[in-house]
Amino acid sequence: MPHGKPAGIPCVQLTPDLRCALFGRPERPAVCASLRPTETMCGANREDALAWLARLETLTNP
Repeated sequence: MPHGKPAGIPCVQLTPDLRCALFGRPERPAVCASLRPTETMCGANREDALAWLARLETLTNP
């Protein structure tokens, strides 16, 4: 997504089973490759992880 994407909006590169279609490929964006999930970030479930990502988006929004 060349212009970024809002939190909570699935990446256009996600497959139906929520896997990255670009994983391991050279065209995968650097920001995705540099993201290192932690237990704090991911929480106990998908909802926790999405809430964390939404918070990051709010904190880094210009």
